[in-house]
Amino acid sequence: MRAEDSATTARTIAVEPVGTGARRPAPDTFPARPAARRGTLLALLGVVTFSLTFPSTVWGLESFGPWSLVALRSLLAAVIAGGFLLAGRVRVPAREHWAGLAVVAGGVVVGFPLLTTLALRTSTTAHAAVVVGLLPLTTAVLSSLRTGARPPRAFWAAAVAGAAVVIAFTLARGGGALSGGDLFLFGALLACAAGYTEGGRLAKVMPGWQVTGWALLLTVPLMSAGAAVALAYEPVRPTVHGIVGLVWVAAVSTFLGLYVWYRGMAEIGVPRASQLQLAQPLLTLFWSYFLLGERVAAAAPVAAVAVLVCIALTQRAGRTRS
Repeated sequence: MRAEDSATTARTIAVEPVGTGARRPAPDTFPARPAARRGTLLALLGVVTFSLTFPSTVWGLESFGPWSLVALRSLLAAVIAGGFLLAGRVRVPAREHWAGLAVVAGGVVVGFPLLTTLALRTSTTAHAAVVVGLLPLTTAVLSSLRTGARPPRAFWAAAVAGAAVVIAFTLARGGGALSGGDLFLFGALLACAAGYTEGGRLAKVMPGWQVTGWALLLTVPLMSAGAAVALAYEPVRPTVHGIVGLVWVAAVSTFLGLYVWYRGMAEIGVPRASQLQLAQPLLTLFWSYFLLGERVAAAAPVAAVAVLVCIALTQRAGRTRS
């Protein structure tokens, strides 16, 4: 028995170092290669779908008013989400989770789509892409405040640099002053960051796509009333672009995109997946030129790359902290 105990102890020491503060690596820190490849592809697919949200919104505005587009977008996404939840026989969340779901609904389902849609009436998608390129950073700040985490100084230095780039870009494009569209975009950043922060907390107790699904269903009464009122006052001019834009932002951006995104995060972990999303602003600039024929200002790609570098530095600083 003593020999067997010694062998067992040796195996344990080989697997998990002994010492003060020694921790076993998280299960998703080093995924197997097939899982890593699958997760990376899923997360990249999510980033691509998100990068098309702004161009699709511009298309949707060809047929619908901003209030009608947001209401119909949420209702159609809620129908899809309800079908998935029903097919999966998913149980209704516990009472203590509904307050958090309300924050997700207000930030991700209502606030961000509405504010960005209003902004895109006067702002180009290229301009909006650069401003919203700060979304990962804004989420990190709110998440730090929510959880009490203390990132290192290098993180905040890069964060301030990224914010300075975005503010300088928006002021230069606006002739030295923020436009109404920029105010909508910055409001959208705060709303979406709050929704992502609370959604990330809830994703620890339920799958992320269920968080999105229940948040969508929570908005059905409000969006049903909003659609009835908006459609009565805003003219509807059906076009191919308008219908395609509505279907994309509802079925893909609002629900299915989040579904593959969260699946990818589950496979490769949140840190690796979040770094993939840093490519989103540049992809949106490409789509705005290719699909909408927008003239992209020379400063927009430069600002976008600068923002990506700053956010990448914050990710690196946070990852290297012991």
